[in-house]
Amino acid sequence: MSRAIDIPAADGTIDAHLFTPADADRPLPAVVLFTDIGGLRPCYHEKAQQVADNGYAVLMPNVYYRNARGPVVPEGKSFRDPDVRPTLFGYAGELTAGAQARDFAALLDCIDSESEFEKGKIGVIGYCMTGAFALRMAAKHPDRVAAAAGFHSANLAVAGDSSSIVHGIDTIKGRVYLGHADKDDLLPPDQIARMDEALAMAGVHFTTELYKGAAHGFTAKDAPSFDATADALHHKRIAMLLEETLQR
Repeated sequence: MSRAIDIPAADGTIDAHLFTPADADRPLPAVVLFTDIGGLRPCYHEKAQQVADNGYAVLMPNVYYRNARGPVVPEGKSFRDPDVRPTLFGYAGELTAGAQARDFAALLDCIDSESEFEKGKIGVIGYCMTGAFALRMAAKHPDRVAAAAGFHSANLAVAGDSSSIVHGIDTIKGRVYLGHADKDDLLPPDQIARMDEALAMAGVHFTTELYKGAAHGFTAKDAPSFDATADALHHKRIAMLLEETLQR
């Protein structure tokens, strides 16, 4: 089950959705789930509910709240359409590290104030561009984030880019899981290797897994690259990571 929620933030009001199991009768460990570049839409509601059904309270914010409320892709259109992509890339361009940090603080305030959430450590999950968001939140709030996961993440370790998240993971204390798409142009092997090396050098407890044969966006049911086998595996990996870090 889910409910809509408005979250006061430094840059406005974040419209978000909060998911819990239908039989929830107590506060549950908190998980923040960030959508991919396509924003809020049915396949991500389904994804968040599936995570929640394993015994969590899942908070899914609209990362584009500064520009639009609710879904940002018009009905009947795809976030891959050439007349939609420029708008999304424009919105995404505003999500600087500073903007993300302000949003992280607002999301944690929400978790600390809403009755569905258990007090204490949280998990964070990101997809595509928000794989970096999950890592950044774990680094920004190392004493709160027990687990961070990214799937078909994009541009985590761009060579020569000082703003890349690969340079900001030294403070992470929680567990990290990264599930990469095979032959992903947005995260080629050199970036995967660079990120693995940085995590290892920082002493982060991490796991990297290559989803053989899967393309970028393999967990998005509304994408032509959706891969049911890889998607099922990603849910298993989330369940394992959260059980090992948040369940007591």
